[in-house]
Amino acid sequence: MMMQTPLTMTQMIRRAEKFFPKKEVVSRTGSGIQRFTYKTIAERTKRLAESLQKLGIKRGDKVGTLAWNHHRHLEAYFAIPCSGAVLHTINIRLSPQHIIYIINHAEDQALLIDPDIFPLIEKVKDQLTTVKAFIVMCAEGEMPETTIESVYNYERLLQEASGNYEYPDDLDENAPAGMCYTSATTGNPKGVVYSHRGIVLHSMALGMADSAAVSEKDIALPVVPMFHVNAWGLPFAAVWFGTSLVLPGPYFTPKLIAELIEAEKVTITAGVPTIWLGLLKELDENNYDMSSLRSVLCGGSAAPRGMIKAFEEKHGIPFMHAYGMTETSPLVVISSLKSYQEELSSEEKLNIKAMQGILVPGLEMKVVGKDGEASWDGKEMGELAIRGPWIASGYYRDERSDEAFRDGWLYTGDVVTVDEEGFMKIVDRTKDLIKSGGEWISSVDLENALMAHEAIFEAAVVSVPHEEWQERPIACVVLKEGYKGTVTKEELYTFLQPQFAKWWLPDDILFMEEIPKTSVGKFLKMRLRDQVRTMSSELK
Repeated sequence: MMMQTPLTMTQMIRRAEKFFPKKEVVSRTGSGIQRFTYKTIAERTKRLAESLQKLGIKRGDKVGTLAWNHHRHLEAYFAIPCSGAVLHTINIRLSPQHIIYIINHAEDQALLIDPDIFPLIEKVKDQLTTVKAFIVMCAEGEMPETTIESVYNYERLLQEASGNYEYPDDLDENAPAGMCYTSATTGNPKGVVYSHRGIVLHSMALGMADSAAVSEKDIALPVVPMFHVNAWGLPFAAVWFGTSLVLPGPYFTPKLIAELIEAEKVTITAGVPTIWLGLLKELDENNYDMSSLRSVLCGGSAAPRGMIKAFEEKHGIPFMHAYGMTETSPLVVISSLKSYQEELSSEEKLNIKAMQGILVPGLEMKVVGKDGEASWDGKEMGELAIRGPWIASGYYRDERSDEAFRDGWLYTGDVVTVDEEGFMKIVDRTKDLIKSGGEWISSVDLENALMAHEAIFEAAVVSVPHEEWQERPIACVVLKEGYKGTVTKEELYTFLQPQFAKWWLPDDILFMEEIPKTSVGKFLKMRLRDQVRTMSSELK
């Protein structure tokens, strides 16, 4: 028999302190760029844990964070769960109403807040029913003026701590360590709770060679926000493995991201497609040295094939597609080529990389079609269901759990195909598939085809009701600068026609200045659908 040693996050921060005390965390805040060693980060993390305990935070209490990607947020990532409390990262891009709901539903006892976000909390403070302490994450000289009581300065708290705090050794690996809420395109956000065990195993998966392969030799830049599914787990894995971290802070731009990659010699970075579209535009217009990059990790929604091709062939930057969701910690599949696939042509390899990838070891998946499990032939569609040690088993205190969690499986709501090699491709969300004349049309396939056109910056396809065919697709496109007024619908139809059956082609192509997006950069199709239907009615 093997030893039953608990998988808790304390081992992660202790390992960084003991084995990688010289490795650096580069942190950009509102006051500039600062550099810290893991030794300093570990010491400050203990001081924060001690400070929270002095403020009355007990085991199991939720502590919310409203903050950007910087060193203080990283310290909270470990101080809170390693002391036995629960790290609750709050999406600062949600509406005030949803933020109020999330804080109250989670029953946060304390909030750690960036100074630029503090005015929002000040406005809604009277609607927060459980918060007893408000900690502003800044230096003493940067404290905002406020009439709120129980407000504390982050750096002063650390300064006043004794520095003798030790993490408890009796944490349960199955105890809650963190929680996030979904971005809620409909209804209130849904809470997902992560255990110590789940976070440790998910971090281990990020280090696998055929996964993201995060290692001590890497310099990681998580562009994905630390309030969005724990920055996809990168901060946890990086600290545990001794990976150098570059944290981009608030209000970054594609130019700033390019400059940080060049200056800090970043090797791996992660973000959603909208981030990489912006960076690609910056790289097309200006010269940067991106030679240090071994991987751009992309998830959140399907990456356009044309964008992947531009990164890899035009700029020589390896691009890695992945898939996950809040409920899955998030890593589920990743598009790492098999050894014998390296011999394929560049176009064949690009076709594989444009899919989301194969299942990460440790998880199980099935594809459920209308008549049972779908065939893995790359054609038959079905809803993706997943289970495994870092997959949620239900939503936090939410009756909607029954919709998604059944018979020990998470039903994702994503419609996919899986080919003979096991590579998964997202066809659509179940709610976004377009049913025309009894046949399904994939909005994702149409979007990716449109975005392969040199003039198109973004494209989204939604359905509109149709008297004869039930639903029909409408395409909405945003043109790149320099192409506005020069590209016609006819040209785009000519571009699409060889790629699709005639009945797949959109009934109309609308040129727009901007496509509405969710708080995490995904297309907000519910709002876009309403806009398109309104425009269609006006045209009639």
